[in-house]
Amino acid sequence: MTLTLMHYLVLSALLFGVAVMGLFMNRKNTLILLMSIELMLLSVNFNFIAFSQYLNDVAGQIFVFFILTVAAAESAIGLAIMVLIFRNRQSISVQDLGSLKG
Repeated sequence: MTLTLMHYLVLSALLFGVAVMGLFMNRKNTLILLMSIELMLLSVNFNFIAFSQYLNDVAGQIFVFFILTVAAAESAIGLAIMVLIFRNRQSISVQDLGSLKG
């Protein structure tokens, strides 16, 4: 059995669905929210690679490298901010972040 484009798109849709459920089901833990956003980016990258392979075009794969670079920077900055908030507030709960408004 060969894998077709539809198989990849279904897998990407399942990944995206799990990420959306992670965002909506867990609104208290900041780490899970960041992981869900990264899973969404992964599913979009998976679509880019699947269509790039299907259309025999390298542009989608090159675009994925740029997305991965931005996602890595986003993760590093997000985790650094979480560490600083945890040091100051002793919690990384989303409800506690509302007190940071100026």
